Amino acid sequence: MNDTHEDTRPQTESEDRDELTAIIGRGSSDAASKIMQAMHPAEIGDALEALPPVRRRLLWDLVESDIEGEVLMEVGDEVRESLVADMDLDALRAATEQLDTDDLADFVQSLPDRLTTDLLSAMGRADRARLEQVMSYPEDSAGGLMNLDTITVRGDVTLDTVLRYLRLRGEMPRHTDRLWVTDRYGHYRGELPLRRLLTSQGDALVSETIKNELDPFDALMPASDVARSFEDYDLVSAPVVDDNGRLIGRVTIDDVVDVIREEAEQSVMSMAGLNPEADTFAPILKSTRKRAVWLGVNLLTALLASWVISQFDATLERVVLLAVLMSVVPSMGGIAGSQTLTLVIRSQALGQITRDNARDLLLRELAIGLLNGLLWAGIVSLLVWFWFGEATIGLILGVALIVNLFTAAYAGLVLPLLMKRFGIDPALAGGVALTTVTDVVGLVTFLGLATWLL
Repeated sequence: MNDTHEDTRPQTESEDRDELTAIIGRGSSDAASKIMQAMHPAEIGDALEALPPVRRRLLWDLVESDIEGEVLMEVGDEVRESLVADMDLDALRAATEQLDTDDLADFVQSLPDRLTTDLLSAMGRADRARLEQVMSYPEDSAGGLMNLDTITVRGDVTLDTVLRYLRLRGEMPRHTDRLWVTDRYGHYRGELPLRRLLTSQGDALVSETIKNELDPFDALMPASDVARSFEDYDLVSAPVVDDNGRLIGRVTIDDVVDVIREEAEQSVMSMAGLNPEADTFAPILKSTRKRAVWLGVNLLTALLASWVISQFDATLERVVLLAVLMSVVPSMGGIAGSQTLTLVIRSQALGQITRDNARDLLLRELAIGLLNGLLWAGIVSLLVWFWFGEATIGLILGVALIVNLFTAAYAGLVLPLLMKRFGIDPALAGGVALTTVTDVVGLVTFLGLATWLL
């Protein structure tokens, strides 16, 4: 007899989500409820986004009311909008009670204006004042990311006094790795790491123990700069001050992770003209309208390339081989330009490109484009010569490749720099502009040389 052993390994997050979506598909509410009890709100949010609208509504009805707010913060804007649409004011208010102030501000700003007004009116004066303080700053700034749940201490008390104070509080906010030291007027004076608090002599003053290695964040500091500081200094939390240097809140690592993820998704999705917050199962007509705009832009660039080709129809009629090889030049230019474009957009996001080094980077990319052009021009020219026995056409193709790869390197660097200067997102518009340049330059060079030499 063969022994059988039951697999007792704990299920992964993806396995829980897949099982939950499968159970919902079979319509078994009781089994789904049991699985959800052991799932984190983020896992439930992933499961909601992975379901079509009808099944999503069935799963949402099973979410416990005390975690609805957390689950709503884990889904994209379009999914959240569809779930909130059927919630009344009482349900919305209950869903927001457990949210931190920064999460609540994000949630409220994603609601329709009517619901935002109703929800703010239903809040207590103190909660509304805290929320309005965060909402007074841009969403993509340190002030928009900050949480108001800070623990502050004065510099003229001992560490033993601080420890007694913390014990009286009974608990500390999440992601508290340090306390903030302020003067009697609330001005920021430094930080007191918990590890120092626990390992230093109890009779030492806070002012003798504080650190000032990192400057506090100005409330208007861009969220991307905040994220970079967290990455560079391995921060868990950081203080936020107003124009007068008064401590008004703190940014924590959980919010910074969201910023980093959103920036990554924005870069990838924008290249296809899509919204990173879009619902995968959004209504067909709604998605069609959004994508149609981007397709229309690409159609215009394709028509421009077709117009360029039409100007050389007499040459193409005489030498049919040109039509066979014509797509090679713009294709190679597009790939080479995309490499430079991607590198530059990434460097812009990391703040690595400045006026001082832009020229050096340009020369570097032009050199790479020229060397790659020479390499592949030689290879392609020889292939055309041996394959078709046309040395002249091989030479034309090679020269066109050199010109287009050189141009692609230049455009891949200059276009995102110009777009950023004029406030245009390079990730959104850079690809289309680059494709237009490489197509037009490549075709004009290739067909122009052919017309001249043949």
